[in-house]
Amino acid sequence: MGKEIERKFLVDEEIWSALKPQKGVEIIQGYISKVPEKTVRVRIKGEEAFITIKGITKGVSRSEFEYPIPKEDALEMLEEFCDQKIVKTRYFVEQGNYTWEVDEFDSPQPGLVLAEIELQNENDTFSRPKWLLEEVSDQPKYFNSNMI
Repeated sequence: MGKEIERKFLVDEEIWSALKPQKGVEIIQGYISKVPEKTVRVRIKGEEAFITIKGITKGVSRSEFEYPIPKEDALEMLEEFCDQKIVKTRYFVEQGNYTWEVDEFDSPQPGLVLAEIELQNENDTFSRPKWLLEEVSDQPKYFNSNMI
């Protein structure tokens, strides 16, 4: 079974904007299903596309299954099944043994910047970059599926 262990943080935009990498990848995603027990997401990330099924979040963990699909299929699914879409730019920042994924949202919440780190287990320790603010891992309003 696939498992995602993720912690999420708000970002200090002023510090981040001075340090962020020059190049990010555009992500467009929508949700075919977004009931609390399970979400089904379609995502285009640059030239790649994926369908992802996620279970209910327990703490900072949940089951996750993600599979590549043809980009043309993803475009069609986004158009046919997803009334609203999230558009964001993702930046990757290597730090120690981890990669931070920092998302700058264009829609539906322009200006929102969130950082995520995926861990091997819930008790992993990691250093916090100076551009992190409060942790929001347990706040459902910051789950992408709840933003639309």
